[in-house]
Amino acid sequence: MFQIQDTLVSEEILDKDFTCNLSACKGECCVAGEAGAPVEEHEKSTLEKIYPKIKSGLRPEGRKAIEEQGTYVVSEFEGLETPLVNGKECAYVTFNEKGIALCGIEKAYREGKIDFKKPISCELYPVRVQKLSKFKAVNYHRWDICSPACTLGQELQVPVYQFTKNALIKKFGQDWYDELEKVAEVYKSERS
Repeated sequence: MFQIQDTLVSEEILDKDFTCNLSACKGECCVAGEAGAPVEEHEKSTLEKIYPKIKSGLRPEGRKAIEEQGTYVVSEFEGLETPLVNGKECAYVTFNEKGIALCGIEKAYREGKIDFKKPISCELYPVRVQKLSKFKAVNYHRWDICSPACTLGQELQVPVYQFTKNALIKKFGQDWYDELEKVAEVYKSERS
């Protein structure tokens, strides 16, 4: 681990390679698991505000889940997350003609209907941020369903921190990311 500002960053985001491969995984990260995507406190009002604008682009079962549970839910651990359809896929998920799971929020963003891409936790994946007492831990999250992303990342030689560059800048700022890149250069040179 190394420290950048108020974060403790795992070396794995420098060591591991990752590039989403939707044709191989079919967007399984939006479907699998036991909880919705983490939602930050400041994103609650955004989800409430955008829902009327994205509602028509969601699946009927997704709309039903959101209307019954809300645009976000409180988890059993008091965290915030996206609601699920019958305890399975994210309520905001849509499927294209090839059966690939896609984010309905991001679809509306790409169509210019809203200016919110999706929860930052989704943009950051496979990076997960955990709040500690004085710091935020920035870690790489391993998930078997993402093995095609790891393979493609290795083929393309794209480390996790580069794959998630825009999301990391959005979350922590350009200065933080610039510092991360400097650490990555030193880290790589020490390991060569």
